[in-house]
Amino acid sequence: MPDKLPSSIVLVGAGKMGQAMLVGWLALGLDPACITAIDPGLDNAGRARLAKEGVRLVAGPKGLAPPQVLVLAIKPQMLDAAASGLIQLIGNTTFILSILAGKRISDLASRLGGSPPIVRAMPNTPAAVGRGISAAVTGPKVTEAQRETAHALLGAIGRVEWVDNEALIDAVTAVSGSGPAYVFLLAECMAAAGAEVGLPPDLAMRLARATVEGAGELLFREPDLEAATLRRNVTSPAGTTAAALDVLMAEEGLAPLIKRAVAAAARRAGELAG
Repeated sequence: MPDKLPSSIVLVGAGKMGQAMLVGWLALGLDPACITAIDPGLDNAGRARLAKEGVRLVAGPKGLAPPQVLVLAIKPQMLDAAASGLIQLIGNTTFILSILAGKRISDLASRLGGSPPIVRAMPNTPAAVGRGISAAVTGPKVTEAQRETAHALLGAIGRVEWVDNEALIDAVTAVSGSGPAYVFLLAECMAAAGAEVGLPPDLAMRLARATVEGAGELLFREPDLEAATLRRNVTSPAGTTAAALDVLMAEEGLAPLIKRAVAAAARRAGELAG
C-alpha cells in the first residue's frame, strides 16, 4: 500500500461518486477492512458491490471509532441532518475530505465541531473510470501530511489540481464538476442532428460517442497544444468543418451559451453555501 494512503477511512455517502472513490482506493492497494461506509439509503446494487469488495456498510456513525480520514460524499442538502452524528467521528488526528458542492470550509467547520482540519475538493464523474479531475483547497489546520494523503485519495480517481483560494472551487464546480454533463449533452445533440440529416439514430449516436471520446483523448495526449490549435488543425478553409464552425462561433453561438451555463452553475454552487 502506498505510504500516503490512510490506515482508516469512514466514507459518508456511498453513491456513484463515493463508490468511484472506493474502487480507486482499492485499486491502489488500500485494505477494504480499513474502510467503513455510512449510507442508510444505499440501494441493493450498491450494497452488493460494497459487500463484494469487502467494505463494511453501516446505517450510521454510532459505535464507530474516529478514523484518520472522514470523507464526506453526501448531497450538500443532507449536511445539516448528518452533521450532529458525525462530530463523534472527529478525533485528534482526524481530518475531513469533503466533496460537497457549494459547502465552504467555514460551513463545514461550524457544523462539525468548529475547527477540524478540512480539505475541500470537487471531483467529477469520469472518476468512475479513473479519468476524473479534482480541484482541492486546504483549510487552515491541514498539515502537509494530511494534504499528501488527500492528494493520494483524490489521485486514485484521476488528476488533481490544487488552488490557493477557496472562492475558486465554485468556478471549478461549474467547469469540471458539472462539465461532463455538458459533454454528454453535446453528444446527444450531435446524434440528434445526425439523425435529422438522414443517419440511422443508433449509428448517429455511435458516431457522436466515438467522436467525443476520440477528441477528448486527443486533448489529453497533446497537452502542449491549445484546444484552439487542435480546432484549427481540423478546419480546412471553406470546408465542411468551417461551415459548421461559422454557426457555432457566431455572435450568439456556442461560446456565449457556455458562458451563461457555467455562470449559472457557479451561481448555484454559491447558493448551496451556508
